[in-house]
Amino acid sequence: MQHLKKIFSMAVFVGALGATAIAQAAGGDDHKHNHDAGDHPHDAGAQHDQHADMDGMFMVTKEVDGYAVSFHVMKAKPGKEMGGSHDFMIKIVKDGKALGDVVMNTKVVYPDGASETKSVMKMGEWYMAGYDLKEAGQHQLMILFKTADGNKHKAGLYYGNE
Repeated sequence: MQHLKKIFSMAVFVGALGATAIAQAAGGDDHKHNHDAGDHPHDAGAQHDQHADMDGMFMVTKEVDGYAVSFHVMKAKPGKEMGGSHDFMIKIVKDGKALGDVVMNTKVVYPDGASETKSVMKMGEWYMAGYDLKEAGQHQLMILFKTADGNKHKAGLYYGNE
């Protein structure tokens, strides 16, 4: 747990120094990419905080239905891979408090069009799934989560590791 906090802190610090724009997109309930109003990354009122560094580690925070959803992607350390070459981590915050009672699935559409869906494991305030994101090009990362009130929420973004 301490290790993840250190990694997270370093990612935010390094990302703040070398912030770059990252394309964002959202998936539909069936996790197919769409451009419906409210899902487009350039919607007025949508707040985005984006940080990236040269090692392929990045953090994006996006407002989704009143929740602050943070996406964090980083290369898995050799010997510590948990399902793939990269850790796809998500944290959901409402009113300044991380939610620990959500049900979530993740999906990645790879640059070649193939896709893979995984459930997440809880790691402190974060939810995590491992994916192989070694292939150059844009990977579409998506989540669908259900909150304790029974409502479903979707969000996504693109991750490029060229």
